[in-house]
Amino acid sequence: MKRKSKFKLSVWQILALAYLGGTILGSLLLILPFATQSGQSTTYLNALFTSASATCITGLNVYDTATHWTLFGQLTILALIQTSGLGFMTLVSAAFLVFKRGMGFGSRNAFMLDSGGKMFGMGKLLKRIVIGTLICETAGALLLMIRFIPDFGAAKGIYFSVWHSVSAFCNAGFDLMGTAEAPFVSLTAYATDPIVSLTVCALIIFGGLGFCVWGDMIDCKLNFKKYQLNTKVVLVVNATLVLAGMLLFMLFERNNPSYKGYNFGEKLLASLFCAITPRTAGFATTDCATLSDSGILLTMVLMFIGGGSGSTAGGIRVGTFAVIIMGMLSVFRGRKDINIGKKRIEYSLLSQALAIFAACLMILIVSILIICAVEPAGTSLAAVEFECFSALSNTGLSLSLTPELHAVSRLVIIFLMYAGRVGILTLALALAEKRTTAAIRKPVDSLLIG
Repeated sequence: MKRKSKFKLSVWQILALAYLGGTILGSLLLILPFATQSGQSTTYLNALFTSASATCITGLNVYDTATHWTLFGQLTILALIQTSGLGFMTLVSAAFLVFKRGMGFGSRNAFMLDSGGKMFGMGKLLKRIVIGTLICETAGALLLMIRFIPDFGAAKGIYFSVWHSVSAFCNAGFDLMGTAEAPFVSLTAYATDPIVSLTVCALIIFGGLGFCVWGDMIDCKLNFKKYQLNTKVVLVVNATLVLAGMLLFMLFERNNPSYKGYNFGEKLLASLFCAITPRTAGFATTDCATLSDSGILLTMVLMFIGGGSGSTAGGIRVGTFAVIIMGMLSVFRGRKDINIGKKRIEYSLLSQALAIFAACLMILIVSILIICAVEPAGTSLAAVEFECFSALSNTGLSLSLTPELHAVSRLVIIFLMYAGRVGILTLALALAEKRTTAAIRKPVDSLLIG
């Protein structure tokens, strides 16, 4: 008779450890001397920060990627981005399928949670994830080559196109556009270029929809009425946020110095990019430091919401945001049910959504307090808040604060990036002990609220 192991990992622990292991492995590769252009080893904390940012597909950087890292270092970062974008559990599942080995229920469940899938048709979902990713990234790279090959030459243009296509689709925000004279410039040189801007925007949107949304759209042959509720909500909320965000950025940034000399169409393109990239991509065609206060606040709101569940995006996710809004409206209207269209959702889902929302806010407040206490007195509160929102939502936008952070602050940002990628709910369940429901329930009482 086989004895059960006392150290059997839960589904949540598998997911949490997968991303932690990837972060540590990447840091060990990036600390090697030949990973840097100077030939000197990067300090372990900075290597860990970069690896965490790549593994958690965030994009915050203490070093400019193009000028600090060699080809080996850049390819290591790209591999971490792609691996995390596809999902560690996806790659593990692929290995099992290739070698025709069975997967335990725990491994299957972990894969489904990471990809946002259901507990059936795993092989079909896996195939769609891999093929869909390759198609999108290849198409994006080909379109970017139209601009990058004339600008950088054939070899470098192709490399840049593939790199930025993978980074955009995975919502990572890493770029290779910096120079020794002008580091951390992102895609600001292509702010008015429709080929680069619209291609990157499309990649960000497709990556942020979620693998199950793709599958549903394919199965229903683009018939919106037949879509599952999750697909409808993700598509409608995404479209609303992009359109509203674009119009608001046009209004808030009408006097932005970066837009000097732009015509209406170019301002509209820049505003569209500003509305899409906070949905956790991290690229920028407008220098965030030039944004108005209202523009900065709008960017933080969009970062906090993020993209779809089971996608390459971060944030609290679109589904969580939609459930909270609909639940709030139901309570204010005195309704017992939470109705979305012709469907009703359980109140337990609202409880989970509110728990995620409250936990994220509490983590952000504590993190902001710690960083403000550690950093010099002159550090901007807005910059700290922006940095923390960007890290937890896995966005990668910054008000140029990242390279200036002290060691403690960098550790806080690393934790935020990790928590955001793994997911607050997943992380909480991974750390929690297994508990059984108590046989005797305590008496009900009430509190005054409102």
